[in-house]
Amino acid sequence: MGQSKSRYLFTSLLAFGVLALGACVTINVYFPAAEAQQAAEEFVEKVLGEDAAQGENPQSFHAPAREGFDFASLFISSAHAQQADITIRTPAIQAIQSRMEERFQSSLKPHFDSGALGFGKDGRVVLRDATQVGLKDRVAVNQLVADENRDRDAVYREIAVANNHPEWEGQIRETFARQWVASARAGWWYQAADGAWKQK
Repeated sequence: MGQSKSRYLFTSLLAFGVLALGACVTINVYFPAAEAQQAAEEFVEKVLGEDAAQGENPQSFHAPAREGFDFASLFISSAHAQQADITIRTPAIQAIQSRMEERFQSSLKPHFDSGALGFGKDGRVVLRDATQVGLKDRVAVNQLVADENRDRDAVYREIAVANNHPEWEGQIRETFARQWVASARAGWWYQAADGAWKQK
C-alpha cells in the first residue's frame, strides 16, 4: 500500500511539473518591446535618410538575460529557453527597406515637407491634404502612397514571420507607427491616436 501511495505521489508531482514547465515555456515567449523599438528606429531612420544607429548595426537586438535560476532550463535546452529578439536583416526585409528608402528620398519627402502627406496612426502613409498636390500630379502621388503602404504592410508582416512569431504583426505595426512619428522631421504631419492631425 505504501508503494502504491508513493507511486501515486510521484505521478502527481510529475504531472504538476509538466504543467509548470508548460507555463514557464509560455512565459518565455514574450513580445520584446524594447528590442522591437530599437529595430524600428534603425529601420525608419534609414528610410528617412538618417541612420539613427551609432557605431555598429547589430543584426538583431537581444533582450538582456534574466538573473537567477531558470526552472525551465532543467527540462529544455538553452536554445529553446533563450530570450526573444528581433531580426530585421533578412533579404526580404532589406529588399523592402531599399524600395522604401529610394521611394521616400526620390518622391515622397517633398510631399511630407509640403504637408500633403502625413503618417497615419496605423503605421501607413495618408494623403492628408490633396490641395497641396498639383492636379497633374495627384494620380502619381496616390500611386506612390499605395505602393508605400503595400510595402509597409508587407514589412510588418515579414518582420513578424522572420522572427518566427506571425502573431506579433500587430505589435510590430504599433511599434513602427510610433517610430514614424518619433522620427518625423519638424513641420511634418502625423495622426494622433484619436485620429486628429497634428504637426510636429
